[in-house]
Amino acid sequence: MIIKHDKEREKRCGIPEIVFGSGKSTQDLIEISKKIISDSRRVIITRIEKEKVERILNSINKENLISKYNERGKVLIIKDKNFNVEKIGKIGILTAGTSDIPVAEEAREIARELGCETITEYDVGIAGLHRIFPALEKMKDCSVLIVIAGMEGALPSVIAGLTNIPVIGVPTSIGYGTAQQGRTALFTMLNSCTPVAVMNIDNGYGAAVFAYKILRSRK
Repeated sequence: MIIKHDKEREKRCGIPEIVFGSGKSTQDLIEISKKIISDSRRVIITRIEKEKVERILNSINKENLISKYNERGKVLIIKDKNFNVEKIGKIGILTAGTSDIPVAEEAREIARELGCETITEYDVGIAGLHRIFPALEKMKDCSVLIVIAGMEGALPSVIAGLTNIPVIGVPTSIGYGTAQQGRTALFTMLNSCTPVAVMNIDNGYGAAVFAYKILRSRK
C-alpha cells in the first residue's frame, strides 16, 4: 500500500493529519501508523475499535513510544516519549446527557492532544435546567465551549444565551423516531437565535479542532 499522508498539514493548517479509523482495515492502520510515526513522531487515530488497537500496538516497535487509548471516545494516540505539546488555553465541554459522552470524549481527547486544557461537565441537559448554572461557573475561565446534545438539541442555544464565551454546538445521533439520527438536533442548532457555530452530527473531532483554532488565533 502506498501511503500519502499530508506531512505539511500542521505547518499549513496548524493541526497534524489525524487518521479516521472507521472503515480502514487493521493492516492499513498498522502501515499508516508506522509511516506517520516515522515522519512526525506521533499518530492520532479517531473512530477506532479496541480490538484493532490491540493488534496495532502489538505490531509496532514500542521502544521509545507511549500510547493512550480512550475507549469511550475511540481515539488512539501513539507518540514519541519526548513529544511535547505546547499548552494553548482552556476549553469547556458539556453534554446534555450521558448518551452524548462518547462524542464529548472524542472532542476532549483531540483537544488535549492539540494542547488545550479541558474542563468537562456531563449530563446537564435542559430537562434539569438548574444544572447548567454550576457547570458554567466551573467554566468561567474557559475561552471556548463545546456543547453536545442529541434529542431536540436545545442545550447549545441555551448556553449561548447565558455566556459571552463562543459556543460550538455538536448534534448527536441520540434520540427517538423524529430525532432522525441527529438531524432534528442539527436543525435546531442551525436555527438558533443565539449565535452558535455548528458541527456535523457526532463530529466531536471537528469541534475540538475548531476550538483549538479559536485559541490559536488569540495568541
